[in-house]
Amino acid sequence: MTLWGGRFSSKFNEQAWDFNTSLPFDQRLALQDVRGSVAWAGALLKAKVLSPDENAVITSGLNAIADEFSSGAFLFAQSDEDIHTAVERRLGELAGPVAGKLHTGRSRNDQVATDFRLWMLETLPLLDQAIKGLQKVLVTVAERNQSVLMPGYTHLQRAQPITLAHWFMSHFWPLQRDRDRLTDLRDRVAVLPLGCGALAGTAFEIDRVALAEALGFDLPAPNSLDAVSDRDFAAEYLFCAAMMGLHLSRLSEAVVLFTTAEFGFFELDDAYSTGSSLMPQKKNPDLFELARGKAGTLIGMLTGLMAALKGLPSTYDKDLQEDKVPVFQATDNLLAVLPILGQALETMTVRSERMRAAIDSTMLATDLADDLVRKGVSFRDAHAAVGKAVHLAAEKGVSLEQLSLAEWKSAGPFEADLAQAFDPMVSIARRSAVGGTSPTAVFQQIQKAKSIIQGDQS
Repeated sequence: MTLWGGRFSSKFNEQAWDFNTSLPFDQRLALQDVRGSVAWAGALLKAKVLSPDENAVITSGLNAIADEFSSGAFLFAQSDEDIHTAVERRLGELAGPVAGKLHTGRSRNDQVATDFRLWMLETLPLLDQAIKGLQKVLVTVAERNQSVLMPGYTHLQRAQPITLAHWFMSHFWPLQRDRDRLTDLRDRVAVLPLGCGALAGTAFEIDRVALAEALGFDLPAPNSLDAVSDRDFAAEYLFCAAMMGLHLSRLSEAVVLFTTAEFGFFELDDAYSTGSSLMPQKKNPDLFELARGKAGTLIGMLTGLMAALKGLPSTYDKDLQEDKVPVFQATDNLLAVLPILGQALETMTVRSERMRAAIDSTMLATDLADDLVRKGVSFRDAHAAVGKAVHLAAEKGVSLEQLSLAEWKSAGPFEADLAQAFDPMVSIARRSAVGGTSPTAVFQQIQKAKSIIQGDQS
C-alpha cells in the first residue's frame, strides 16, 4: 500500500524504496501522528465531510492504534513507507473503507510538519527538566563549597583567587540561558501547519483556529506555502542543543583538567571513572571527555540541517526528510549526558588543600594596586608600580611577600601595611558587588538560583 500509487503502472524499485522510506526514524512520531489524525477527523466532522458515525468509527480505530503503539503491540508491514502510511493502513484494517476519508484535504506535507512540531512541544519540557536537574546539582555542590578557595584563571594562567562555589555557579547561568532559549523557542514551535494541505491550503471548510486549540498550538500558520516548508524551529532547536553542548563541553574540559595529577583539584568517584586496558594505575574521566566530544557532534547536526535547508526551491522538498534524525539524535544525546554529569559532579571529591596551595602572592597583585588607589594613586600608576614589584621579585627568584619594604618603596609609594594584601580571603571578601566572588555575593547568587529553580516548581 502506498498513498500515491494510482498514477503509476509499475512497482517502485526495491532499493529505491529502502532509500526513500522514512519509517526507521519517523515511527518515533507515531503517537503524534495519531493525535493529529484524531483532531483532523474532528475538523472534517465540523466541515461536514465526515458524518458523526464515520467520525466515531475513525476515532475509535485511531485510539486503538494509539493503544497498540503504547503497548508495543503495533506491527509494521513491509509496505509501510512512513509512519503516516502505517497508521492509515492499520486504520483501514480496523475501520474499513471509511478510513480512506481521513486524508481528505490533508497532505503528508502538512501532516508531518504537524507531527514534528507536536513531538517538539512535548519534548521541550523534558529537556528543560533535565537541564534543571544538572542546575540543582551545581547549586548543591556550590553550597557545599562556599568557603573553599581556588585559583581563578584567564588564558589558563593563574589570575585571582575565587571561591569554588563561585566557580560552580559560573556553570549554572549558561544552563539557565539554555533553558530560557528553549522557553522562547516554544512560541515558534506552537504554530499549526495542519490544514495547509500540500502547499495551497485545504479546499474544505476547516476551522484551523479551533484545530490549533484542539492540538495545543497557539495559532494556525498564516501562510500555507511557508507552513509546509518551515523548519526554522528544527534548526533553532539544534542551535539550542549545540549551545547546550558547548556549555557542557566547557564544564567537562575544566573537570578533565582539574582531575589531572598536575592540578589535582578534583577526584572523580570510581563509579564515574574508567581505567586503562594496559596501564593499571589509570583513572580516566571518560564521561566528561564524551560529553566534551558530543559538542562537536551537536554542532555538526546544526550545520548539516542548515546546509540542507539553505537552497530549497519550493514549498515541500524531500530534502526536508533530513530534519528529524539530527533533532532526535541531539535530544537523545542531551537527555543521556545531562543526568550523568550531574551524578558525577555530586559524587566528586574536592581537594581543597590542593586548590589553596595553588594560590600564590602574585595572584594578589591587583589587590596591591587597589590599595594604592584607596590612598589616592591613579590606577594606571598603581598598576605600573605593582608591575615593577612583580618584575623585581621574579628577578630575585622570590615571592612578592618576601620583598623587603625598601624594595617595595623602590617600585612605588608602598607603606608598611602590606601584610593584609597577601591574604586571599581579604581579596575575596572585598569583591562583594553583585556577581562577585565574596561569600556574601556568592550566597546571594545561590539564593537567586534556588529561587529560579523553586519558582519553576510552583
